[in-house]
Amino acid sequence: MQKKLVVLLTLVLVFSVFSVVGAQEVKNPDTFIEVNMGTIDSLDPHYQYDSASAEIIDNVYENLIKFNKGNINEFVPHLATEVPTVENGLIRENGTVYEFPIREGVTFQNGNPLTPEDVKYSFLRALIQDRDGGPVWMLYEPLFQKGSLADVVTEVLGEEKSPSELTAEESKKVYAYLEKAIEVDGNSVVFNLPQAFPPFLSIISQNNGVGAIIDKEWTIKQGGWDGQPGSIAEYTNPTKEEDPLFDTMNGTGPYELVEWVNGEEVILNRNDDYWREPASIKKVIIRMIDEWSTRKLMLQRGDADIVYVDKQYLPQVRNMDGVEVITGLPNLYMGAGLMNFNIVTEGNPDVHSGKLDGNGIPSNFFSDIHVRKGFLYSMNYEAFVKDVLQGDGQKGRGPIPEPFLGYDENSPTYNLDLEKAEEHFRQAFDGELWEKGFEITILYNTGNDVRKSAVDMLKYYVEQINPKFKVNVRGIQWATYLDKLIANKFTLGFIAWGADYADPHNFVVPFLASDGTYGGFKGKNYIEFAKENIDPLIEKGVSLTDPEAREKVYKELQNIAYEHAIDMYLYQPTAQVVMRDWVEGWYYNPIRDPGQYFYSLDK
Repeated sequence: MQKKLVVLLTLVLVFSVFSVVGAQEVKNPDTFIEVNMGTIDSLDPHYQYDSASAEIIDNVYENLIKFNKGNINEFVPHLATEVPTVENGLIRENGTVYEFPIREGVTFQNGNPLTPEDVKYSFLRALIQDRDGGPVWMLYEPLFQKGSLADVVTEVLGEEKSPSELTAEESKKVYAYLEKAIEVDGNSVVFNLPQAFPPFLSIISQNNGVGAIIDKEWTIKQGGWDGQPGSIAEYTNPTKEEDPLFDTMNGTGPYELVEWVNGEEVILNRNDDYWREPASIKKVIIRMIDEWSTRKLMLQRGDADIVYVDKQYLPQVRNMDGVEVITGLPNLYMGAGLMNFNIVTEGNPDVHSGKLDGNGIPSNFFSDIHVRKGFLYSMNYEAFVKDVLQGDGQKGRGPIPEPFLGYDENSPTYNLDLEKAEEHFRQAFDGELWEKGFEITILYNTGNDVRKSAVDMLKYYVEQINPKFKVNVRGIQWATYLDKLIANKFTLGFIAWGADYADPHNFVVPFLASDGTYGGFKGKNYIEFAKENIDPLIEKGVSLTDPEAREKVYKELQNIAYEHAIDMYLYQPTAQVVMRDWVEGWYYNPIRDPGQYFYSLDK
């Protein structure tokens, strides 16, 4: 599930490059080998929701528009011939209508021509499929102001009912509701939104599979949605194994799938009938190798062109012959410590006594702003970035990272200041907390050394302030960590959010909204506060079409997060790439990171 300007008109990357030009000849000039780690979840663009799968999707399927070489604020046409704007008349009705003229002469890899009907089918198929935990919520928000197909079913039928249990007649009613949002008008496809939603173009742009265009005829033959209004129940929420596009592909992109052996490798061949000039590289091989020593050896020998390298191993490759290392790349990501305003204490060992008695913490411990500020002034942000991140990142300034609207490099932040921390702890609970003390357990997910370092650092400084303050640290499995979050049993927990699409809305909603991915689990006191002070601003920010007006709203949200000490916005990391110095045409796209777009590459 990713920065020095507030509005990035041209993405300027400030990075350090270390390279030593080797004397080795270019190996396999027609083949590009990337060595990564992990597994691929699915090859269905509307099902996948992970970076490894997205990389394959991005090279085989295409969207209507794309970012201009990594500039996340500038779009260029792709399968559409124009990017909709107010000026060209393709955005109209106060930002609620988007028209995309569809490019002619484009064919899918099986030879079928691209048509506007394929575009309409692709979006409707994604909306109908809407698998649990998948990415299609990103379409439901702008198109229907809903979060899922289930929400639409409830509105249409007036009652809650699983989409998989719809009768044919009920399905037709729901389909009619969905279809109103996407129309074919001659050679154009028109999207009708209930209100202006400026991030819409970012959501459907290349690098996001929910906007990928598939071949209607071919998909139906594979067993995908049959295109009929009455069949929603049959095709919604499939399991991975039930999904007919799980392991087969047919796009319009520069590469086509040859073979996928999950956990081992993916092989792509150049699409020689591509509608643009064919790619320079004829074959792409992506190998999944978890062992660093093997990846390192392949890079050193020139058997790999690009290799995934953890930050801790960067010193081993910086002076490697014939290798280029690029660091300091902007990452659209925010790591934060969430503070639960109403902790469920029953059956929760992390609150200890569950009372303000010196032997635990009460449920509303973090509802007291002085407690929150006391913790925020007890974190050594600079040391964390320097020592834990090895300088590859910067302190967070709020939920919105650079370079999005609302980020201001001069905005106020918290710093390590134990005198101020003591001042606030003394005021917490009208002085009772200082007199009695507390004991709390803060969790981290085992295996995540960055988060363990954060909780260890917080423990070290908080316990210096008052001998009656005791902070315990405990590691648990990731699944259990998430269960604690969902059950409202976490106390203070470190977690992160990476961009799904390039807009500040994608960060303020999960962190701040009363029903956000994280905000919604911070307890009733926070939810009540957010409904009154934050939700209206989020709604305003995403409905305004003027960038300057939107910026003011997001700056206000960023300031509210600071003034009310909502969470500990700890760090925004940077990214890096390690490749042979014979690689040409590489450019960084922060929304695609860590994947590669092989069409641009050569050797």
